[in-house]
Parts: sequence; structure tokens; C-alpha cells
Amino acid sequence: MSVAPPEIEEVVDLDADVEIDKGWVTLVWNDPVNLMSYVSWVFQTYFGYSREKAEELMLAVHNEGRAAVSHGTRERMETDTAAMHGYSLWATFQRDE
Repeated sequence: MSVAPPEIEEVVDLDADVEIDKGWVTLVWNDPVNLMSYVSWVFQTYFGYSREKAEELMLAVHNEGRAAVSHGTRERMETDTAAMHGYSLWATFQRDE
């Protein structure tokens, strides 16, 4: 004889505070090693940015010390950060502010 499990009703509080994930960013940091032309080339090659966009981001890295070069899910930012390390660039990822 088999007995079916009792039905369970799920109660969802629609008024509960929900933290919205703003997403994540990959940051590339200025370093004393890589040439600005190389950094721009990496941004064009890996991210597919236009020359103008890549140079804008490269100048932000150079002048401001860092630039957010990609936005998305945590997993994607982990991948992008690892890729930047593969190009010998200093990069980290964090929650978008």
C-alpha cells in the first residue's frame, strides 16, 4: 500500500524586502608594466570594443587608476577577470555600486 505525501502549500510574502542584485563589474587597474597601446588592444580584442571605446577605458585606467571594463553576473565577471590576468593586466571584480 502506498501513501501519497501530503500537499504542501507554499506561502510567499510579496511585501518582503528583496535585495536587488545590482550586478557585478570587472575593474582593470593601472600598472607600471603594460603600455597604454597594449591595454587598448586587449580591450578591443577580448571585449570587442571599438578603438574609441577601448582608448577611453584605457585612459580612465591610466588617469584615474582603474576603470570598469565589463558589467554582468558574478560568474561572467570572474571569467573576465581571469581573462585580464591571462593578458597580464591587473584586474579584480566586485559588486556594482
